[in-house]
Amino acid sequence: MRYSEEIKKELRQIGCVFLENEPLKAHTSFKIGGPAPLFLQPADPETLRAALAVLKKYETPYYLLGNGSNVLVADEGVRRPVICLGGDFLSIRVEDCRVIAGAGALLGAVCRRAQEAGLDGLTFAYGIPGSVGGAVFMNAGAYGGETADVLQQASFLDEDGVLHTEKTQRLALSYRHSVFCEKNWIITEAVFSLKRGDPAVIRAQMEEILARRREKQPLEYPSAGSTFQRPAGHFAGALIEQAGLKGVSVGGAAVSEKHAGFVINRGGATAQDVRALVMLIQKKVYENTGIELTPEIRFFQ
Repeated sequence: MRYSEEIKKELRQIGCVFLENEPLKAHTSFKIGGPAPLFLQPADPETLRAALAVLKKYETPYYLLGNGSNVLVADEGVRRPVICLGGDFLSIRVEDCRVIAGAGALLGAVCRRAQEAGLDGLTFAYGIPGSVGGAVFMNAGAYGGETADVLQQASFLDEDGVLHTEKTQRLALSYRHSVFCEKNWIITEAVFSLKRGDPAVIRAQMEEILARRREKQPLEYPSAGSTFQRPAGHFAGALIEQAGLKGVSVGGAAVSEKHAGFVINRGGATAQDVRALVMLIQKKVYENTGIELTPEIRFFQ
């Protein structure tokens, strides 16, 4: 799919870097998916604001992609442009007991920077393969902690390109949810409020969490992490295993033998394979328990 020369011309004029027909499988942890007609990489808030204005002028909807660790892209690709933040959005800096990170920065890099500065509170997030923006968007969490526990505030552009900064209490953070799930807003920066700690102790805790992840999760295969949200009072992986689905496959997609909560790309899996397997899991778990599993994965098509 080709986009109009007018849109591309205006994007060049504002200095927004973009690629045409960029394969999205190269930008997702599932390693699945076709191309995006335009892959925009704004490097700062002003360029992002200008790019959004161009897309709005031409009534062009878009997808926002972080580190691609919670996304399944259709095999034929997507029909709308994809925005992936770069440049200044990758910055990480420390001020007293706060870590200030651009939305495009990797969560793992933020954890390491905090540890080096002797700041504790982010160890739970070490090993989560997402971006800062993605972590805020879905209130990412693991091992008894979640983003809401340490997030002080977040900055974002609204649908009109106006920059806002709001305290955590106003972001409606709950299990795998935030206000951003309902709004067409783009997170630009997050501020984490941490506490002083011993860098050596913090590092040991991070390494322990990473070791636990490697032991229990199928990190050797491409996936999008936990495939389903945790049902109240239950664990999705346990329900899937109880339904006899551990190791079940559709094409190149399979329920992990190591952790049934993960659908993995065992090799050559298509988005269609993954979708079919997800629906099979939902059907079998519902038949077995009456519980409806909700996918945690976001679907781009």
